Amino acid sequence: MKIITISREFGSGGRELGKRLAEVLGIPCYDNKIIEMIAKENGFDEQYVANVSERSIEAAYPMTIGHRFAMPPLQIMDQSIRVAAAQRQIIENFAKQGDCVIVGRSADAILEEMHPLNLFVYADMDSCVKRCMERAPAGENLSRSEMERMIRQIDKQRSQYHQMYSDMKWGAKEGYHLCINTSGREIKDLIPALAAYVQAWFGE
Repeated sequence: MKIITISREFGSGGRELGKRLAEVLGIPCYDNKIIEMIAKENGFDEQYVANVSERSIEAAYPMTIGHRFAMPPLQIMDQSIRVAAAQRQIIENFAKQGDCVIVGRSADAILEEMHPLNLFVYADMDSCVKRCMERAPAGENLSRSEMERMIRQIDKQRSQYHQMYSDMKWGAKEGYHLCINTSGREIKDLIPALAAYVQAWFGE
């Protein structure tokens, strides 16, 4: 069984890499589908789930947020735990169904016992900023310094979320089978060699 997890720095192109790799391999890629399923099964807004799904529970919900949403902090904490539990179950179910690529969501740690091929995608700050600005939604006009702060904050949140599942530091090379630097590269140009690596890794 080929299970491939992709952890990625924000703006590195990891999501695109996962989708393109899955297409070449002819297997499913799961990313936003996980968020959609969690939201549907729990009656939550998808944006709410997305905000929770890559942050530690403590980082995602400081005590002051209880006033902002007019609900007790303990209730918010309970909801975030439900999201984390649902996410883990969905990721495990996807992996049990067969070959797949799973992007983000600490799938590398959640599926550790299934021995997935764990990839980490990263890039220098210039490349991350450029990719984010090129793909920014209409109306978003962040300055370069604001974009850099956002990238660092999101990566910090991903690291904190990963700590809920593993003692291995997020992004540390020891925790992955292959680290891929996409700085200044077109993602599509990297896929043929990466697909060959995956096939070789799984002995095909």
